[in-house]
Amino acid sequence: MEKRSVVTKILAVAGTILAWFPLLAPILLSTMMLAASGMWRFDYLMPAELFPAALAGSVLLLWAALRAHAYVRLIAWGLGLAAVMLAGGQGLAVVTGLASGEIEPAGWPWLLVLASLGLYALGVLLVAIGGALLVRDLFRRSAPAR
Repeated sequence: MEKRSVVTKILAVAGTILAWFPLLAPILLSTMMLAASGMWRFDYLMPAELFPAALAGSVLLLWAALRAHAYVRLIAWGLGLAAVMLAGGQGLAVVTGLASGEIEPAGWPWLLVLASLGLYALGVLLVAIGGALLVRDLFRRSAPAR
């Protein structure tokens, strides 16, 4: 790890927070709904709806990773997977008629769109884990000399 400047640390921390936000928000809001009303309602589309936060976090993390020369591949692959799967799933939903409501959400088109959402979430998770590892390494103190 070459560059541990304050700018790199700020980029890494802000990017990690933004990357985790789309993954944790539905869980936290569902838990709050359960506590308030006794009903568990989970919005599985929320991570995709919060893509701007994931994208901003991914860009900040990629910038920090490039500055620090660490976890660049993990963050870049996660960002690529998330972007391709989100765009592909939306395109598939439009082409098959799921997006407009022409067909019912069932069958192979529905399964493919759900699979793309799952792979999108996996991509965001890879970015978030890469960010957490980067932050850990940036704030780790060097081992004392013996």
